[in-house]
Amino acid sequence: MTITLAIVILTCLVSFSAFSNEKLMNDLIFYPPAVAKNKQWYRFFSCGLLHGDFAHLIFNMYALYLFGDGRGSGVEHSFTAIFGGKGKLLYLLMYILALGACLIPTYVKNKDNYHYRSLGASGAVSAVVFVQILLNPMNGIGLIFIPNIYIAGFLFGVIYLVISHWLDRRGGGNINHSAHIYGAIFGIAFIIVTAQLFSDRKVLADFINTIRNASLSDIFIVG
Repeated sequence: MTITLAIVILTCLVSFSAFSNEKLMNDLIFYPPAVAKNKQWYRFFSCGLLHGDFAHLIFNMYALYLFGDGRGSGVEHSFTAIFGGKGKLLYLLMYILALGACLIPTYVKNKDNYHYRSLGASGAVSAVVFVQILLNPMNGIGLIFIPNIYIAGFLFGVIYLVISHWLDRRGGGNINHSAHIYGAIFGIAFIIVTAQLFSDRKVLADFINTIRNASLSDIFIVG
């Protein structure tokens, strides 16, 4: 069993349980005042096992499996190729750390806000997605509701971050857009630093060279 599949299964089991167990939901959800006042730091990580509803859970876990496992072509496989025996451990470490790192700005902003709660694995999933983009910037990513049209991963990433930033600035709604942004940033930083420390792969240089040599037909793909 892959690390990605194990995370998906565990997250689904806990999320399903919490749907009908209010105490479990309250115990695990990210609640900044509980962290600030009661030192319940585990909430930075436990909230990633919870989701608001089935649609939220399915979307996140599908994205995680698609980009993390990808039938042997996802980020987990790339980590093994880059880091060898350390790959799976580093992949798991990245996912866990991303859960917490993406919520630091949220915590700073809401540590005294008794009406604020957050849940979901979106920040960590964003980390996985953006590692895949950094390692394979020209891989096509489909556009929702527009069949057979794909754009290069790096362009998708730019659009995703711009929209997330705009939605975060606008405010409102129940989605923690800043967690998406900071999860993505953490994933990018993690793979660059760990590749520098534990492998010969020049991740950032390879990314830049790949984009520099791309043609328009590589960026916009039809069919």
